[in-house]
Amino acid sequence: MGRIPITDVQPAVDCGRRPAKAVPGETVRISALVFREGYDAVNCNVVLRDPDGQRGPYTPMRPGAPGTDRWYADVVTDRPGVWSYAIEGWSDPMATWRHAAVAKISAAEGGMTAGGIPQVTQQDVELVLEEGARIFERAAATVPPRHRGLLKDVIIALRDRSRPAPARLAAATAPEVSAVLADNPLRDRVTTSSPFVLQVDRKLALFGSWYEFFPRSEGARFDEEAQAWRSGTFGTAAKRLPAIAAMGFDVVYLPPIHPIGIAHRKGRNNTLVAEPDDPGSPWAIGGPEGGHDAIHPDLGTFDQFDAFVAEAAKHGLEIALDFALQCSPDHPWVKEHPEWFTTRVDGSIAYAENPPKKYQDIYPINFDNDPEGICAEVVRILRLWISHGVRAFRVDNPHTKPLDFWERVLAEVSTTDRDVIFLSEAFTRPAVLQGLAKIGFHQSYTYFTWRNSKDELQAYLRELSMDTAHFLRPNFFVNTPDILHAYLQYGGLPAFKIRAVLAAMTSPAWGVYSGYELSEHVAVRPGSEEYLDSEKYQYKPRNWDRPDSLAPYLTRLNEIRRAHPALHELRNLRFHYADNDAIMVFSKRSRPAVVGAATGDNPAPSSQGFAAAGGARFGPEDIVLVVVNLDPHGTREATVSLDMPELGMDWPESFAVHDELTGATYWWRQHDYVRLDPFVEPAHILTVSRNGA
Repeated sequence: MGRIPITDVQPAVDCGRRPAKAVPGETVRISALVFREGYDAVNCNVVLRDPDGQRGPYTPMRPGAPGTDRWYADVVTDRPGVWSYAIEGWSDPMATWRHAAVAKISAAEGGMTAGGIPQVTQQDVELVLEEGARIFERAAATVPPRHRGLLKDVIIALRDRSRPAPARLAAATAPEVSAVLADNPLRDRVTTSSPFVLQVDRKLALFGSWYEFFPRSEGARFDEEAQAWRSGTFGTAAKRLPAIAAMGFDVVYLPPIHPIGIAHRKGRNNTLVAEPDDPGSPWAIGGPEGGHDAIHPDLGTFDQFDAFVAEAAKHGLEIALDFALQCSPDHPWVKEHPEWFTTRVDGSIAYAENPPKKYQDIYPINFDNDPEGICAEVVRILRLWISHGVRAFRVDNPHTKPLDFWERVLAEVSTTDRDVIFLSEAFTRPAVLQGLAKIGFHQSYTYFTWRNSKDELQAYLRELSMDTAHFLRPNFFVNTPDILHAYLQYGGLPAFKIRAVLAAMTSPAWGVYSGYELSEHVAVRPGSEEYLDSEKYQYKPRNWDRPDSLAPYLTRLNEIRRAHPALHELRNLRFHYADNDAIMVFSKRSRPAVVGAATGDNPAPSSQGFAAAGGARFGPEDIVLVVVNLDPHGTREATVSLDMPELGMDWPESFAVHDELTGATYWWRQHDYVRLDPFVEPAHILTVSRNGA
C-alpha cells in the first residue's frame, strides 16, 4: 500500500498486465486515487519515462471532484516506443500549513470566541507563522538559486512582528511565491506506485484515412475476341493511385493478391459453380503458383508489386495488405503440411462452415496441431511482405484464430519492425474483439456499421472514446465488400453523406471500400448485406468520372480532418443536446502539445522530447462542432443546447462558427436553432472561433 496510498491507476489494461496505447502528440489522461489518513494535505505527480528510461519533466496532478480523492494529469509523448508512467504521492507540508495559517489568522482577525474565550490567541498566530517560516526555510534549501532570495524575503516577513499577521501571511501566499513552490514542491513521505506500460505507436495507428480497392478490377476488360474477362494488373491499378491520393486518403488497402484456388471456386454472386473465366474469391488463397508468399500471376510479379508500392509512396500513400490466414484446397500447405488442418472421420479435410453457411473453397487452419510450425511460417510470410514495403496489414477474421497465437506473432514481428500496423477485422463478441486489441492489434473494425440511431451511436461512441480508448483504436469503415447495410441500401445519396460524416468526424481512423463514392447500394437480395454482383467474385471496372460521384465530398471531409488536430484524437469526443432524436450534436476540442517544450524548473533533458500538461507549451486551441441529420429521407429541425464548459467557454459566451462544408459563417451561443435538409446538406461541420477571431 505504501505510506501514501495510491490505488486505481488509470489507464490500466487488465490491471496493468498489458500496455495502454498512445501515439506521439496524443494527450493521454492519467488518473489515480491518492489519499492519506487525517487532515494533512496530500499531493501527487506523474513520472513519465521514455523508451530509454529517462525521466520527463515534473508533471503535477490536479484534484477532481471534491471528496473523491481522484487526481488527474495529461501527458504527451513525442516518439514511438515502450514508455512507462507511475504516480508519486506525497504529504504536502506547505499546503497543510497554508490551510492552518489561513484558518487561524482569519479566526483571530474575526475575533471568534466560544463562551467569551478566544478561539485563536495571539500566541497561536505567532506559533503558526513561525512554523511557516521553518517550512519556507526547508523549501529555500531545495529551490534553484535564482528563487532563494524570494523565499528568504517570505521568511523575514513571516517573522516580522511589526507587521499585521494578515500581511505576513499574504507575503507567503503571493502568486509569484505560489508559482515557485508549484514548480518545486516540498514533498514528504513520497510513495511511488508500480510502473505501468504505455505502448506508443506511430501516428497511423490512431489517425488515418483508408481506401480499399481490388487491383484486378482496375484495368479489367472483356476480351471480345476471346469472349473472356482479362484481369487488371499492378500497372493498371497504379493509374488509380493519383485519384485516391487526391481524395485525401493515406492508406490503400488491397484484398489478398495471392494465387486463387480452382477447387470449389465460387462463381458470380457466390454461386457454387464458376464459369471458366470467373476469377474466384481472393480469400480462397493458394494454387499451383503458390500460397501466401506468392502473387497471382494475372496481377504481375514481385518487381511489379514493388513498383506499385513505390508509385503509391510518390503520392503519399501507404499500401496495406489483407492477411487472411486460410487456404484453398489447392494451397501448397495442404500437401506439405496436412497436419495444419482438421481431418474429418471420412479422411477429408474440413472446409470452413458457419452453419448453415458453407465455404467449400476455404480450408481453415487447426492451430493446435503444430502451433510452433504455424507461428514460424506466419512470421516468415509477414516479414517477406514487410521487406517489400508493406507496413500495414488488415487481418481477416482474427477472432477465429487463438488469441495467444496472435499475441506471439505480433510480439515477434515488433521485435524487428515496431512500426508495422495491424488492423483487426473482427466482427465478433465484445470480449473477443477487445481481447484482440489488448494482445497487440493496433486498430479494430467495430460495430459502427450497425449503429444508426442517435441513442445507438451516442452510447457506442461514448464506449469507444472513454471506456476502451486506452487499448482499442476504432477504424470506422463505412462499407466493406461484405457489408452493405440497409441504411445505405434505402437511404439514397444523403445516407452515404451522413455515414461518411459520422465516420470521418467521430473516429480518427476511417475507411471506405471503392464504389462508396458512386453510391453503390443494390443488395443481392432483400434482407442481405451482400452486394449484387459482388466484386469478391468478379471483375468490376467502374466509371470514376460520373457526375454524381461523391469523390469531392470525401475529399472535403479528408481536408477537414487533416486541417484540424482535434479530429486526430479519439478521447476528446463529447456530445451535446438536441431536442430532435434525428439530430446528433458532438464536438472535439484539443490544444496540441508543442512537443519538446517544458516549463518550470524540472525540464526534460534537452535530448528528450517530453511534453505534459503543466510541463509543456500548447499550440492554439482547436474546436470542431458537428451537427448532423441522421434521417436521410427528410428535413429535420432542432434547438441545439451546447455544454459550454466542454467547449472551454462560460455559459453566457457567444462565438463565431464557420461551416467547413458550405462556407457560411454564423454567430452562436448556448442555444441555437438548426434546420438540415439531407438532400441539400445533411450536416454542419463547424470550426469555432472565440471572440470572433
